[in-house]
Amino acid sequence: MSNLEREAAPSLCGGRGFVVAEPVRELLSPRHVKLGESSEVRRLLPNLGRRMVGAWCFVDHYGPDDIADEPGMQVPPHPHMGLQTVSWLHEGEVLHRDSTGSRQMIRPRELGLMTSGRAISHSEESPRSHARFLHGAQLWVALPDGHRHTDPRFEHHADLPVVTAPGVKATLILGDLDGATSPGTAYTPITGADLALSRGADVRLPLEPDFEYAVLSMSGEAHVDSVPVLPGSMLYLGCGRSELPLRAESDAGLMLLGGEPFEEELIMFWNWIGRSQEEIEQARRDWMEGSRFGEVKGYDGDPLPAPELPPTPLKPRGRVR
Repeated sequence: MSNLEREAAPSLCGGRGFVVAEPVRELLSPRHVKLGESSEVRRLLPNLGRRMVGAWCFVDHYGPDDIADEPGMQVPPHPHMGLQTVSWLHEGEVLHRDSTGSRQMIRPRELGLMTSGRAISHSEESPRSHARFLHGAQLWVALPDGHRHTDPRFEHHADLPVVTAPGVKATLILGDLDGATSPGTAYTPITGADLALSRGADVRLPLEPDFEYAVLSMSGEAHVDSVPVLPGSMLYLGCGRSELPLRAESDAGLMLLGGEPFEEELIMFWNWIGRSQEEIEQARRDWMEGSRFGEVKGYDGDPLPAPELPPTPLKPRGRVR
């Protein structure tokens, strides 16, 4: 899933001006966004006053949705540049197709990682015969300047490292955690982990003090650093932490997102990340003219048209230290 809003607005991301250099407890409420006729997601990033967590720049949480009598996810071909997409499921399955020729079914707790680089297009859909429930998260990682024009590629990793302690099982999605390293390709110092907490768990998770972190609640009742975090909300934690207290009132699912604060200034418009108005304008022309982003073969439907650019100039913002 991606940003399918027809009235897209630019997001001004990056820069140290948005970084809190000490531990905080900032609870972020989602914005509810309709996708298509019947789907709705809870958008946590970009959020009012909080644009990024490390290189993580886009977070949607969706479900659990009962799609037994519905087609489920149906996202037509659309473009990306300058970012990586991370597809993560707790329930259901999603068929990924892209313009490099990749075709892959993604299942719960398997990593679908697409690096757009200079340009890619893809589609995502529930298979015709699918599980009753669909529940997951779609996330983006901003690519740093030195890698944002790289060749597009898709990775699928079904066997991911797992870190365990009494009451918690952490599946490493991207980057590093407690000595484990994900096989997914990362271009900045980053952490992404799925945390399964058992009822009554009371643990402390090791963190990197130089990273900033946030925790997304997927399910259940959990306290993160003594703050209750309900499903579909996210707690921003700032920097300066060497460990994170977690306590579960019931079986709970969380996602830990973190990384070294991203210093570069960005423009995020629709499904593109760039550095200038001209880059975004060129990307829109290329997509609408059918060049550069390639073709997604096998999807039964037309690609998505790009939204109109806003009348005001797009400018990157943020304060670089």
